[in-house]
Amino acid sequence: QVQLVESGGGLVQTGGSLRLSCAASGRTFSDKAMGWFRQAPGKEREFVATINWSGAITYAVSVKGRFTISRDNAKNMVYLQMNSLKPEDTDVYYCAAGSVLATNSRVYDYWGQGTQVTVSS
Repeated sequence: QVQLVESGGGLVQTGGSLRLSCAASGRTFSDKAMGWFRQAPGKEREFVATINWSGAITYAVSVKGRFTISRDNAKNMVYLQMNSLKPEDTDVYYCAAGSVLATNSRVYDYWGQGTQVTVSS
């Protein structure tokens, strides 16, 4: 089992920045692929970014150049630095852990409870 807890969400104006954190505990973290997804009410969960154990990274087109995913295996932490935020980035953001680098949410085995990000116009 892997337990994931997100933090760092909040309310920010358009163009602002937020840094989300995901603390992992439980089984081995360093060999997991870690992903960030987001979801609005009534919509499908959307891929944002993912990073595997070796540092390979994939971003969604909508966030590339604005968001940066990183991980600290010594601290069992994953981060999502979000810059130049737009109102359409408003969502609940989820941290996920899985075995392989993937953009499909169904591949991930463990999920956090989510943190709300709201970008005002």
